[in-house]
Amino acid sequence: MTESVVLDPVDLHILRLLQNDARMTYRDLGAQVGVAASTCLDRVTRLRRAGVILGHRLQVDPARLGRGLQALLSVQVRPHRRELVGPFVDRVRALPEALTVFHLTGPDDYLIHVAVADAADLQRLVLDEFTAHREVARVETRLIFQQWECGPVMPPGE
Repeated sequence: MTESVVLDPVDLHILRLLQNDARMTYRDLGAQVGVAASTCLDRVTRLRRAGVILGHRLQVDPARLGRGLQALLSVQVRPHRRELVGPFVDRVRALPEALTVFHLTGPDDYLIHVAVADAADLQRLVLDEFTAHREVARVETRLIFQQWECGPVMPPGE
């Protein structure tokens, strides 16, 4: 298990603000937190080195790219063995439709968030990229009507 990093109130305030706007300048960040821009830069650098801040992400709208239908695929793989996990995950991650892959406990081995053009494209994806493979025992599909982002992520008790 990964060790927690001790964060003071200034660190927590920086994390909260950056999770809402990762493009914020250090000058603006410092003004809102109440410290100098150079102090913000030092603290953000320390948070990156500690592995608290993992990077920056560009978020795109799949619908604007012709992928207006999103779904969650619950996938069961049999046999569920270590030698199949890596190749299966690599194959799924290479699919242009795949947005996120989760390896799970319970009756389903994977939960895969996908974005496709339409229902026919989703059917093609399930049949050609999942159930066509011998190790895939079952795929259950759930359409996503709407999605909300949550957060920011903070330590317990904050």
